[in-house]
Amino acid sequence: SSLELKMESPLPMDESVIPHEKEMQWDWPLQTDDGVVKVINDEDKFEVHLDAQYFTPKEVKVKVIGRLVDICCEHTKRSEDRGDVSRWIARSYMLPDDVNEALVRSTLNYHGVLVITAIKKPHIYWPPRVVLHD
Repeated sequence: SSLELKMESPLPMDESVIPHEKEMQWDWPLQTDDGVVKVINDEDKFEVHLDAQYFTPKEVKVKVIGRLVDICCEHTKRSEDRGDVSRWIARSYMLPDDVNEALVRSTLNYHGVLVITAIKKPHIYWPPRVVLHD
């Protein structure tokens, strides 16, 4: 499933955008497994798995604003087994410094898991060299 992913230029912070204090601490209210969010942050990629099983791809919006990932999931009132239900979740998270913000992707898989993936910035290795003085 494809999701809407918007890239926006960095904006000044205001009261409506509250990034988490720790980059790797992602709280997600619908997360199963005692609220533990699966975060992969290795040399090559950054990836997060969020439970979004109650939403369709059209109801999930993921925006990248600088290093901030803004996630909004919303559906209006609809009938379910226990009556009419409407849901709305919005969270903002900071990406690690070494993530390439331009290459952030999101998908909602068949099991209702929102997967946000980003490729890391290339590491430039400069071999040691002698610096000459004048």
